[in-house]
Amino acid sequence: MKRGKRYRELITKYKKDKEYEIEEALKLTKSLATAKFDETIELAMNMNLDPTKSEQKIRGTVSLPHGIGKKIRVIVFAKGEKEKEAKESGADYVGAEDLIEKIMKEGWTDFDVAIAPPDMMKEVGKLGKILGPRGLMPNPKTGTVTFEIKEAVKEFKAGKIEINVDKFSNIHLPIGKASFTEDKLQDNLITTLETVLRMKPATVKGAYIKSITLCSTMGPAVKIKVSELKKVA
Repeated sequence: MKRGKRYRELITKYKKDKEYEIEEALKLTKSLATAKFDETIELAMNMNLDPTKSEQKIRGTVSLPHGIGKKIRVIVFAKGEKEKEAKESGADYVGAEDLIEKIMKEGWTDFDVAIAPPDMMKEVGKLGKILGPRGLMPNPKTGTVTFEIKEAVKEFKAGKIEINVDKFSNIHLPIGKASFTEDKLQDNLITTLETVLRMKPATVKGAYIKSITLCSTMGPAVKIKVSELKKVA
């Protein structure tokens, strides 16, 4: 891949093959975020998992102590009292058949999280081919299929995000913005790592997490020592 001049200059400022301790990696990643906008700091982990095995396809959520630094757009599929509850809790869009039809006809996916009570899932299931590939389909494992609409909306608005291993055995998610202090980024990172470690399937043999990297939206990757996991285990 051909890289721009700014990127090529950035990779001369550090040892890209070196593995750093958490504190040093965060400081370095922030310094490499030199774009003209507030870049997202992203965490990527390569896992010793086989996603083709159901017991190793881990999926869950983590509530970041300091959020991810952006407004999370939440929609709720609901009727009656649950519709009222969703609107009062601050959901960005609330509806039932009308919302389902908008997504089906227009392919509309201008939101980050979709929540639905269990009794709506028969109808919402029609959206599987549209929402599924985008990771937006409500799912009990991520707390997005629930009767506790108010709590779910507030949690996702506050910084609850999904952890999901992809078909290449990678986990990739945001942990904040470059404008965050190093302490806030570290809190979010440690909380995420702790959560992922707790999700380790019993069938995994050997190292669970093979590699850990951080990067900003437009910056190069910084490697973290896997041995640093001993600090958060």
